[in-house]
Amino acid sequence: MKYSKDEIMQYVYEDDVKFIRLAFCDVFGVQKNISVMIDELERAFEYGIAFDASSIEGYGDETLTDLYLKPDSETLMVLPWRPEHGKVVRMYSAVTYADGRPFEYDTRYLLKKAIAAAEKQGISFSFGSKQEFYLFELDDNGKPTDIPYDEAGYMDIAPRDKGENIRREICLTLEQMGIRPKSSHHERGPGQNEIDFNYSDALTAADNALTFQTVVKTVAHRNGLYASFSPKPFKDFPGNGFHINMSVRSDGGEDLLPYMTAGVLDKIAEMTAFLNPVEESYKRFGYHKAPDYVSWSSENRNRLIRIPPARGGYRRAELRSPDSTANPYLAFALIIYAGLYGINNKLEMPKAVDDNPYNADGELPQSFQRLPSSLKEACDKAYKSEFIKEHIPEEILKIYCKK
Repeated sequence: MKYSKDEIMQYVYEDDVKFIRLAFCDVFGVQKNISVMIDELERAFEYGIAFDASSIEGYGDETLTDLYLKPDSETLMVLPWRPEHGKVVRMYSAVTYADGRPFEYDTRYLLKKAIAAAEKQGISFSFGSKQEFYLFELDDNGKPTDIPYDEAGYMDIAPRDKGENIRREICLTLEQMGIRPKSSHHERGPGQNEIDFNYSDALTAADNALTFQTVVKTVAHRNGLYASFSPKPFKDFPGNGFHINMSVRSDGGEDLLPYMTAGVLDKIAEMTAFLNPVEESYKRFGYHKAPDYVSWSSENRNRLIRIPPARGGYRRAELRSPDSTANPYLAFALIIYAGLYGINNKLEMPKAVDDNPYNADGELPQSFQRLPSSLKEACDKAYKSEFIKEHIPEEILKIYCKK
C-alpha cells in the first residue's frame, strides 16, 4: 500500500514505530541503509539525511563526501522480523546532492528516467521476476558451508524437499510486507528453490526484487541456513537465474510485444555486462536450460527469450539470461530502453527456434549469435556500444568493467 508523507508521519507516531530504515543500493545493487529515529523523519523528508558517499561502491572518492537520502513515502514497509513493540519500517530513498539535485549514479534514479522516457511516448512496461537460490547449511561457527540443505530435485515434496517450510515463511513474510508471491517450488539443484512474483510497474518490481533477496537471506538465517544467489554455486548442477518477465502497453492499444522483444534481442549482447556482472555468471550459460545464444521460442526453455502462448493482458516475454547478481534497477532500465529501440524502429522478430538448432557435429550455424562467454567479452561489447553510452553513465560502465 502506498502512503503520503503526512500519512506516514501520523502512522509512525500512532503505531509504535521507533526506527526508520532509509534504504538504497550501490551501483551493483547491493542494498544499504541508515536507521533514524522517528524525530528525524521530518528532516529526512525535507532535506534528506547525509551519509558518507565515498564509502559506497560507485558513489565517488574522497573528493565527494556527503550525499543525502530522501525517503520515498510510497515505499513504506514494516519489517515483520523486527520487534512488534518498537517497530522498524523501511523506505527506499532517493540519493541527492545537498541542494536536492538527483545524484546521477543513483541507479534507482536511472530507472525512473527510463520509465519517464517510455511514458513520454505513451508506453508503459511491467515486470515480474523469478529468482532462484540455494540453501546451504552453516557450520558450528555460523559460517556458510558448501553442504546443500537437502538432496531434493525439481518440484519434489516433503520430506525429501526440506525447503518447503522455508519457502512458506518467505512467502508469508513477503505477503506481510505487501509483496505478492505467485508460486514457489523446489528447483533442480540440491537445496535449490524458486519463488515467482506477479507483475508490477517497473520501479515497484525493482524495489521488490531487492527486498526479496533481503527477506530470503533473513528467513534463511533465522532458520540456521545460508541463502546463496550466486550464479553457479556448483559445477555440475544448475545455476541461479533471475528470469525477467516483460510486458508492454501503449495508450493506443497497439501490440508492441514483438517490437519490444526484437529490441531486447538486438541489444542483449551489449547489455550483458549489466545483466551478468560477475565472472561466475558466464559459467552458468549453456548448461541446465540457461541460454548461451541469442534466440527466442514459444516453447523451448533453453532459449534466451521465451514467449508463452497467451492473450490480452497475459502476453509476456521471459528473458532468461540474467542472474541475481544484476542490479534490478539497471537491468529494468536497459530492458526498457532496448524495448523502446525496437518499438521506435519497428524491428522485426527473427524466426523462432523451437527445435534443436545444433547440427550433427554439435556446432551452431554461423547465423546464430552467441551471448558473451566471459565478463571481459561482455565489457568489450558494452564499451563499443553507442546504446550503452547513451543510457549508462561512463563512470558506472568503468566500475562494472574495472577500467
